[in-house]
Amino acid sequence: MRETAEPPIFGPESPALAPSHFPRVTHSRHLAKAVSWRILGSIDTLVLSFLLITFLGPLFGLEHDRGEAIKAASTIAITEVATKMVLYYLHEHGWEKLRWGIVLKGHRRIESYRRSTTKTATWRVLASLDTMVLAWIFTGNVATAVSIGGMEVLTKLALYFVHERAWARVPYGIISPAPSGEQETATA
Repeated sequence: MRETAEPPIFGPESPALAPSHFPRVTHSRHLAKAVSWRILGSIDTLVLSFLLITFLGPLFGLEHDRGEAIKAASTIAITEVATKMVLYYLHEHGWEKLRWGIVLKGHRRIESYRRSTTKTATWRVLASLDTMVLAWIFTGNVATAVSIGGMEVLTKLALYFVHERAWARVPYGIISPAPSGEQETATA
């Protein structure tokens, strides 16, 4: 019995096979997602860093009073606003180039759970490495940095997946293709 070939992960093998009516996603949508995620992510990083520096830091030889701990946690969270905004925008833009895991229902663009899960995993690896480097720079302690980055994996995987699923329902910044002869319509 012959098996049917699976469709390629990164889109059609030939541009001629790509649907011409695929909705376009605007840069303003990428930016809005980056800002909303960064607010949520920075709050999580601030709280997590403070707790880990305060309570786990002494186990790794990092002695900070609460004032120093909040200063270090704030510096990590504020610095990552800049680094992660850039990284998130690039990650989001790169994923938009891949058509994998997106289906069209009428003029509506729907992202699959597999796509959201894979985006979550790739983003988390990139973002946790960024947090570990920043925590190492601002605490001077590798063990504390790894504990912050490691713990962040757990909290942010869940937060990011919820964020992705929420944005999958928001039409803002998705330009529906127009039937031939008409102009495209934007949802923002």
